[in-house]
Amino acid sequence: MGVVASQLHLVRHGEVFNPEHVLYGRLPGFGLSDLGRQIAQSAADELVARNRSVSALFASPLQRAQESAAPQQAAFDLPIQTEPRIIEPTNKFEDMSPHMRNRALRNPKNWSWVANPFKPSWGEAYASVTTRMLAAMNDAYDSVEGGDVIMVSHQLPIWATHLKVAGLRLWHDPRKRRCNLSSITTFERRGSAFVEVGYEDPAADLLADAVDDGAV
Repeated sequence: MGVVASQLHLVRHGEVFNPEHVLYGRLPGFGLSDLGRQIAQSAADELVARNRSVSALFASPLQRAQESAAPQQAAFDLPIQTEPRIIEPTNKFEDMSPHMRNRALRNPKNWSWVANPFKPSWGEAYASVTTRMLAAMNDAYDSVEGGDVIMVSHQLPIWATHLKVAGLRLWHDPRKRRCNLSSITTFERRGSAFVEVGYEDPAADLLADAVDDGAV
């Protein structure tokens, strides 16, 4: 029997403390809630339970990703390596509450923001997101001689990467992303390409009480 291939796990961050329900994007100061820390711990517990060797841990530079990587750091005794290429995309609605976003869209000068949902015109292009994500994934995979790699990132980058790897169109309905808080999307590299081999919601029992409304 052959050796099981090393895997790369894209882990989404936990619930963010966001009482004003703003679209937090790349804004500083948005860390995990108390529930978010429990949710992040669930992802670490799941990866420990898989009983696989983990050789490297990377996280987006944003606070919520760094804090979500902390349970992985403790579980696998690895340093958190900050990887800026797996950060949240830019978004013109950043720092706006739902009410503010609706008001902004009533202003004709902002209509260009939503003129092209296929790109999308309100933020970083999906193609740009997947290009930087896959480059970071390849570099992370190549940085270890064996064992798995964990990368803590954000909903849109993870979902767009899933679409790209699956050969699907990148434009989509954001409300229909399969990428819950602290979910784990697992890939293996076969030849020169990544193949998705699993998706898990280890915090499923906690999500009913979670608020997830700040992702871009």
